[in-house]
Amino acid sequence: MATIQLRAGHDAAERHLTMQDLADRCGVSLATVRQWRVKGTGPRGMAIGKYVRFRLSDVLAWEESRADANGAA
Repeated sequence: MATIQLRAGHDAAERHLTMQDLADRCGVSLATVRQWRVKGTGPRGMAIGKYVRFRLSDVLAWEESRADANGAA
């Protein structure tokens, strides 16, 4: 049986969000998420084939950085 090698800090069972999942989570339109991708202002995403997915851990880190950037606690 093959063994999956993981990078430090990544869980094999970690959830991946679609662009629509991210839009729903943030309460914005899908077009807004697409603009974030174009401008590079959204969470780090990855291409899986023709699809874009976001690791939940990356989304949580991005949300935390946004809270810090806006002075929220």
